[in-house]
Amino acid sequence: MPVNPKSKIRTPKCVVLGVTGSIAAYKSAELASLLVKQGHDVFVVMTRDAIEFITPLTLQTLSKNPVTTSFFDERENWRPGHIELADRASLLLLAPATANIIAEFAHGLAGHPLAAIALATRAPILMAPAMNGKMWEHPATQKNVETLKTRGVEFIGPEEGMLACGYEGVGRLWKVDDIAFRAEFLLARQDSLIA
Repeated sequence: MPVNPKSKIRTPKCVVLGVTGSIAAYKSAELASLLVKQGHDVFVVMTRDAIEFITPLTLQTLSKNPVTTSFFDERENWRPGHIELADRASLLLLAPATANIIAEFAHGLAGHPLAAIALATRAPILMAPAMNGKMWEHPATQKNVETLKTRGVEFIGPEEGMLACGYEGVGRLWKVDDIAFRAEFLLARQDSLIA
């Protein structure tokens, strides 16, 4: 049974929030804020393209944790920061997830911290796609989605509506409240498996 995201949770979890280069990246600010209000420890990892849409400072302020944008951000100690986040994560949540990041994950590429975390973590992965409808429906994207689903990656969305590119169709980021609710459900499911 899903946990109501507005209720108090038992134990704070580490949520790694991946933000990629989609116009919907601005919605990651609201999502980070909701996850923090739910009591989670949120660490944002942004791709290089994501910082063209929303600043790391915004997400750092809302998450109350440093934001990772590059392997070179990781100079705090001897242990690579992306591996530390991969180990700490209770959930890797990508919102928005572009066609490019879906392809990178499907093919096991690790050219930036977010992709490297996906390879190294054993936490559940939840993706909330956002892209042009033609890109979403392209056979390559659909094949990549199917590949990831067979590996246990869960998807929420995309939904239908007016897209930033001017087209109408499937490709909009799912509602932020519903993404947070689904994340909470996956975290609660982990608790029930452990108990």
